[in-house]
Amino acid sequence: MPRYAYLGPEATFAEQALLTLPEAREAELVPARGVPEALDAVRAGEVDAALVPIENSVEGSVPVTLDELATGEALVVVREVVLPVTFVLAGRQSMTLPAVRTVASHPHALAQCRRWLRENLPAATASDALSTAAAATAAAAGEVDAGICAPLAADRNGLAVLAADIGDRKGAVTRFVLATRPRAAPAPTGDDVTSLAVFIAHDRVGALLAVLTELAVRGVNLTRIESRPTGERLGRYVFFLDCSGHIAEARMGEALSGLHRVCADVRFIGSYPRAGHDGPIAPPPGATDGDFADAAAWLARLRAGNV
Repeated sequence: MPRYAYLGPEATFAEQALLTLPEAREAELVPARGVPEALDAVRAGEVDAALVPIENSVEGSVPVTLDELATGEALVVVREVVLPVTFVLAGRQSMTLPAVRTVASHPHALAQCRRWLRENLPAATASDALSTAAAATAAAAGEVDAGICAPLAADRNGLAVLAADIGDRKGAVTRFVLATRPRAAPAPTGDDVTSLAVFIAHDRVGALLAVLTELAVRGVNLTRIESRPTGERLGRYVFFLDCSGHIAEARMGEALSGLHRVCADVRFIGSYPRAGHDGPIAPPPGATDGDFADAAAWLARLRAGNV
């Protein structure tokens, strides 16, 4: 039986997201204390894959996930899941909303409920937990008065829902990625994402522009770019890119080759189906595999003297 790790403990949004994958329903699910622990379990061969959060529509990226994917022993992303996120404030059955003085949750959850907390519990002290489920566990143990968590975590911990749907932004979603040890990418679907960590040559003028040009001239659409410090010294960054396309496609292959030439280093994080894709999306004019094959054949004829 396959084993899949996820950001634990049980009843986190990560577990909910993992259970949306058909392959995970037949697997043993292993909660991990944090994102590094989940991904290290993959690296060590203790589990086959790990599902971890990477981005939220309100608070942006999850830095620890980006850092883990950019450094250390390489992993590849093979799937993504986008999960709608609904928060509840949960406490022990004897707790009432006016009595809440301490609240715990994951930092991203606290940030997404900041306005609600300010308006409804202005005197309460908020503290960070490793996950929303850990916050529910702390509330059940009496360590805090209430936790901000998923409805599932409240139910599993026997907590009363003191307030429902408390997120400041309705329709918020969190994006999760399923990471494995390096292997061939899933077959292209026509609507795929390729994720990269790009280390630019800092001593080269226009280095970032050169990166973007390698993508643009080949018809590769950049859907997300974000920088993170490398930890070497101030001013040194790694850029995370999400691009539309698959490594098996000619345009993406040529773009990756170009990036390899102009960058200090490029880490391939994965090519995988876009969550919720409705079918193939046509590449821009001149960027199909046929267009690249035709151009290569034309160049070969010129080199052979067939003008």
